[in-house]
Order: sequence, then C-alpha cells, then structure tokens
Amino acid sequence: MVLFAAAAGVALVFQARNASMQEARQLAFGVAQAFAHAPGTLEAMKSDSPRALMQPRAEEAREESGVDYVVAFDPNGFRWTHPDPALIGKHIFALREGAAADRPFTQTFEGSLGLSVDSTVPVYDTGGKTILGFVAAGITVDSVDEVVQGQLPQLLGFAGGALVVSAGGTALVSRRLRRQTHGLDPSEMTRMYEHHDAVLHAVREGVLIIGGDGRLLLANDEARRLLTLPPDAEERRVTDLGLEAGTARLLGSGRVATDEVHLAGDRLLAFNMRPVGPDGGPAGSVVTLRDTTELRALAGRAEVARERLRLLYDAGVRIGTTLEVTSTAQELTEVSVPRFADAATVDLLDPVLRGEEPAGPGSEMRRAAVFGVEGARTLHHVGELIRFVPTSPTAVGVERGHAVLEADLAASGDAQDPDRARRVLDHGFHSLITVPLQARGVVLGMASFWRSEAPPFEEEDLAFAEELVARAAVAIDNARRYTREHALAETLQRSLLPGSLPDHSAVEVAHRYLPALDGVGGDWFDVIPLPGARVALVVGDVVGHGLHAAATMGQLRAAVHTFSALDLSPDELLGHLDELVARIDGEESAERDDKGVTGATCLYAVYDPSSGQCSLARSGHPEPALVHPDGTVEFLRVPGSPPLGLGGGEPFETAEFTLPEGSRLVLYTDGLIEDRESGIDIGLEALRDALARPGRTPEETCRDVFGTLLPAHPGDDIALLVARTHRLDPSQVAEWNVPGDPAVVAGIRADVTRRLGAWGLDEMAFTTELVISELVTNAIRYGTEPIRLRVLHDRDSLICEVTDGSSTSPHLRRAASTDEGGRGLFLVAQFSQRWGTRYMARGKVIWTEQSLHGRAPEADGATADTLLDQWDEAWST
Repeated sequence: MVLFAAAAGVALVFQARNASMQEARQLAFGVAQAFAHAPGTLEAMKSDSPRALMQPRAEEAREESGVDYVVAFDPNGFRWTHPDPALIGKHIFALREGAAADRPFTQTFEGSLGLSVDSTVPVYDTGGKTILGFVAAGITVDSVDEVVQGQLPQLLGFAGGALVVSAGGTALVSRRLRRQTHGLDPSEMTRMYEHHDAVLHAVREGVLIIGGDGRLLLANDEARRLLTLPPDAEERRVTDLGLEAGTARLLGSGRVATDEVHLAGDRLLAFNMRPVGPDGGPAGSVVTLRDTTELRALAGRAEVARERLRLLYDAGVRIGTTLEVTSTAQELTEVSVPRFADAATVDLLDPVLRGEEPAGPGSEMRRAAVFGVEGARTLHHVGELIRFVPTSPTAVGVERGHAVLEADLAASGDAQDPDRARRVLDHGFHSLITVPLQARGVVLGMASFWRSEAPPFEEEDLAFAEELVARAAVAIDNARRYTREHALAETLQRSLLPGSLPDHSAVEVAHRYLPALDGVGGDWFDVIPLPGARVALVVGDVVGHGLHAAATMGQLRAAVHTFSALDLSPDELLGHLDELVARIDGEESAERDDKGVTGATCLYAVYDPSSGQCSLARSGHPEPALVHPDGTVEFLRVPGSPPLGLGGGEPFETAEFTLPEGSRLVLYTDGLIEDRESGIDIGLEALRDALARPGRTPEETCRDVFGTLLPAHPGDDIALLVARTHRLDPSQVAEWNVPGDPAVVAGIRADVTRRLGAWGLDEMAFTTELVISELVTNAIRYGTEPIRLRVLHDRDSLICEVTDGSSTSPHLRRAASTDEGGRGLFLVAQFSQRWGTRYMARGKVIWTEQSLHGRAPEADGATADTLLDQWDEAWST
C-alpha cells in the first residue's frame, strides 16, 4: 500500500506538471494570436516606427495575460519589442528547428529568459500573401514549476490520506478473514458437515475426488452404485478398481472433460471432470457422473420423431407443386429418398394416368416414377406395365387397404418373379414397405419404399409411410382431376373451334391456336361465307379458362353464325351479341349467386371482294393489323367499345376501309401481345416487326408471328387469323339500272343471257333467266325505285342481286289450287342453291346463288308442275 501511495503521488506530480505545461502552451498561443490580430498591430508593423508603437502595447499585454514575454520581430529576426529594453533591436535566435515560418507554432526552447514554452504567430499583409512580421509569446519553465510546487502539499496530503485509509481497510479485512478461517463456531461446522453428508449420501449424481497420483480420495454413494465400486475403493488407484479401460484412462488423465460418455456395464455414463490444486497439496481432479442410458434412448426417439415431422412438412411443401400426375408421383419419390428410404417407386393404374376415374383396384399398374439407388431403376422402367400376382406385397396391400411390411426380402422371396427377386437381392435391397395410394376411398396405385443401406424397416415405420403416402395421394388425385378437366375442356374447345376453314374466293386464310399452360380458355376464330361473294372474319376471347369459358365460347360462336345468316352489319351483330352475353351472364349469376361471366371480346369484319371494302366493329378487342403488299404495317383505327356484356347497352360503331388487293388482314387475341413483364405497346411493336415482310403467304405469316412472339410459357390462349384479300375482276360483275316498267324485263333478260355467254355459262342461261325474270318483275310490281340488277361471276357460283328502295320482305305462302300466280318464289328457291334478303340503310337486296359445279336443272315443265303441286306457295309483301 505504501508503494501504491508513493506511485500515485509521483503520478499526480507528473500529471500536475503536464497539465501546467499544457495550460502554458495554450496561454502562450492564445496571447500570441490575440496580439498578432489585435487592431493596430498590422498598421504598427507597416509604420515607420514599429518599436515605439508596439513596445507599450506588448508590455501591457504581457502584464494583463500573465505570460513572461511578448516579443514582436520583423521577418529578418530583429526585435521590435521585449521585456528587456536592452534587447530591442537585437537579432533573435535562428528560427526554431522543425518549425515552419509561414504558420503558427508552439515549442519549448532556450531563449533569452531561459527555457520557455514559446508560441510564434506570423502576421500577414491584408492580401494574405506577404509576412510583415512575427509575434511570440512565452512562459518560462521556471514559472510552470513554481505553480506545480505550490500544488505539491495538496497532492502529497491526498496521497498520504489514501495510504492511511487503505492501510486501515486492509487491516480490518485481514482480521475478518482470520476470524472466518480459524474461528468457526459449532453451528457453522455442523452446517459444513451436513453439506458434506448430503454430497456423499443424498445427491443423485456421482461425485469422485481423485488425487494427483491417480488415487481415489472420495466417492459418494451414487458414484459407487453407478461404477460398482468395491467398499475399500478409497486410497486405491483408479486403474485397480476394475473399471472399463476407457473410463479408467479418463479418471487417471487429470484432463478436462465435459459430458463425455463412457460405457460402464450396461449403462451409458456422462462424465464431467475438472482439475483442482488445493493449497499445500498435490494437484487432483473432481469428477461428476450421471446415468444417461434412458435419456439417450428418449433423445434418439425424439430425434427420429422430429425428423419424421420435418419430412412430412417438406412433403407437404414439395409434393403437388404441379398439376401433372407423373410429376407429382416423381416428387413423392424424391422427397422420401434418402431421408426415409434408399429407393422409392410409384405405380399407378392406367385410368389415373389418363385423368380418368379408376373403376376399382386392379392387378395391372404402370410404373410412373422411380428415384434412388441405381438398382431400383433396373427392376421396372418408367412406363412399363406391371402385372401383380395375388401373393405379391402390392396385391396384398391393395386388398387390405393398408401398408404392408416385408422386413426381410431374402426370407420372404418373390412369388411374382423369382428372377426379379434375385435381382432385388443382388442390388442389396433387404427391406420393403408398400402403401396403397388412396384418395376419397379410391385406390389410385401403390407406393413402394426400399432399403439397401439403412437398417431394415420396422413396424413403427408403417404409420409414417401411410401418412406420407396419404398426403401424396391427395395431390395425385388433384392432378388426375385437373388432367381430366383439362382434357375435357380442350376436347370441348377443339370440337367447338372450326376443324377447317372454308375455301373462299375472296380471301386466302391461315390460322393458329395455342391454349394456355394452365388450361384452355375461350379464344376462338371463324371464317363465314356471306351472300354476294363476301366473307366475314371473326376473332373473339371469353375471359377465364376451363370448361365454363369453352362452353361460353361455343355459345358465342354459334350465335355469330346465326346473326351472320341474317346478314347484319358488324355493329348490329355486336349489339345482338352483347345482349346475348348480358342475358347469359344474368341467368348464370342467378343460378350461382355470384357475378357470373366477366365479359368477352370480339372483332367482326366483313370483306366485299367486288369493291375491296372492309367493314369492322370491335368490342373490347385489340385493333387488327393490315399488312400492305409492300410490307408496310398499320393498325386499323376501329372505334372501341367495352367488352360484350359490360357495355350497358351502348351502341357499337362500324369503321370502313378499302383494302388493296393482296394485302393481309391480321386478327389476333390479346394473349399474343400481352406479357406480364412488358407492356402491350412492346407487344404491338414486336407484332409489327414480325409482320413487316412483303411477299409472305398467310401460312408463312403465321409461322413468322408465332416464331417471334410466342412466349415460352403462355399464360393466356392465343388465336391468330391471317387473311390475304382478293378482288373480283370488273369483267366478272355486270350491273343494270331497271326502270319501273314490266316491259323492260325481256330486254334485261336478253342482256343477262348475252353476258352469260361471254362468261361461258350458256348452260345456266335458262335457270338464270327464270330467276332474274321473277326477281325483277316482283321488284317492279311490289318495290320502289331505284331498282338495280347485279350479276356476279364468282369462282364457284353465279350470284344475282336485285336491289330496290323498299324495306318490305318477300316470304312464302301457301297458294290455293285455283290461284293463277303465287308460285314464282318457289321456282326461285328450286333453281337456286341459296337465296335470301339483306337490308341496307335504305332499301333491301334480294339475292340468289347458283352453283357452277352442279348440273343445271332441266327445263321440264312436268317436273316443275310436280314440285308446284307439293309446294304451292307464292310471293307476298
């Protein structure tokens, strides 16, 4: 304590001196800075008599600040001020070593007043580039020491007081320790004995004390029991106590051990050993030990249970990630190997693989998945049909409806295939569990688990195998049902889509359709021949996927065919289609108590090859693209309307365009241009680039578009329809204005006959004269002017059209046997392949179509009379 107090006193003295020196440095530097930058210092240095101006001020600053000197000197080192006037004008010492003349510095050096702490500050001109002089302020070291010496009594007094207090405390503590060590009272001794006795006889953990020479000094009762020690074990070497070799080596080593397990008879003991070194005695060790036999068994079973639970969790996450039967079966095999088995196989009934409902468990299954050691793959290959005999584990498992364990395959054999049994054993498989794949009480197949390297399966493994397979069976059944629904939806949609498009003289068409990966949807397209050599092109899209979307698509396609037969304009047709979708939506919403259909889109176009006019209307559908013969691509600006069923009765608009001959009209659904990662504008530009190739056929255009824009994993259906337009040659069209006089009919009939002769259709002259005579006569009699007749020579038909200004519609009626007329319309119907009426903004057109490939009806009056007797109907307006 004395040395500590002395050291503390010296440290305090040095600390006080260092603090005084630091304070002197700060004071000197502050005075020098203040004087150098004081008002008038710079002007005094620049004046003619700096000595006279600055000496009084320097002395005043020195006395007020408490420094020993304030010296100002010029850049050459000659003093302007000094406490000793005799030194004014004298040269100062050379610039201090290590100091820079262009910035302030502080250091200790031997000056005119002795060893001093000096701070020197340069004074710059107002420009900041020229030094006019320096100001130095300092405090001598003797002054600093005087301050420290004045504090010394206090420091020494503090150190002495600390010494006295520490010495007194040490004496009190020492006395207390002596009392506790040597002055124990009886109660304390009794308590120590009780503790010692508890350790020896009551503690349920073995305690050993071993000396440094390897002798057993103390063993409590629990240690004697666990180690089966003899009664005279104390004072004997641990190597002479008959312990296991490993246990004896541990106890005699004296090293540190923590929960080190050793075998003692049929017990597993955990040893903890720590070295001790008692004062005045040899080193030794204290050992504690406890029985962990039951704990180890419980821990092992708990670890197995945890691993099984973890495996079931992983199976729930990994099995069923896809809605594909074989992929789900493969996931079951992969999740169970190697954590439960060394190999796993899954065999499924053939109807399950096709997505059908199995009629019942059968003896034939097909290998659907296999995973694990190589030997498992050679037993039966994936896709191979396996026939199980009634005594096989698989057949037994199906019959019982529970898992079957074959713990020793070598002993059980294989009644189904002895050669296969040998191969199983040759590959090292020694244990097998087969579990039926059951969902909703229906057996879908069997899962088999094989072991070759792991220990054989036990009875307790059966419950886990059944739980694992039960989870997989639900996923496989879901995949089977999805496969069935997908197949049904795809079959339905394929049946509802046109199997082949009609060969029409107005357009040359090609198409593509691709269903989405997650199920077929409601995309559709169609090409519908119309009267007058015209053709309708349709593309639509029903929102959603699955059977409902496909069925709705079929309804809309049938409706479009029906409305097209009425020869409606595109806007009228979409209006009727919108009402139909709204009605279907309302009916289904009432049945299902939900929102029903969420809408459908449609683009309807009518192309007339005689004029090149194309009329289009769209409802919520992307605009069509037109590829000009030179390869230029434009998207036709067709007025847009809300999707069908969502427009609320708003009218649709028709846009008309004149299409150049040989141009390609491209109709598509949004699945072709929409992408989740990029916007629709990017898709339209990509479509433009794919179409901008002149001289391509519609089929080549479809290949170009699908090769460029088709996504790897389409999330929506894609429908594409490309039509290259053709024009009727003007020589194939003949037109006449018809006056309102029945007398002109004969002349018009003669003109038509001459035009048929020019077309090489003389064999059709009779029937055509009859049709034209009837249509023109009735237009004159019942219609209003203007009246026009147009005859078109198409590739496959001859078309006659009579136009008048009235909106009255002719229809058949039954004529009485006494009526003189009323049978003309029947003759028209008999001599034409088709006939009908279409309405325009003002007036109507009555048209007939005669096939050029069929034989013309003979002009046989008897035949006509016979037909008229059966169908005695006549015109009525």
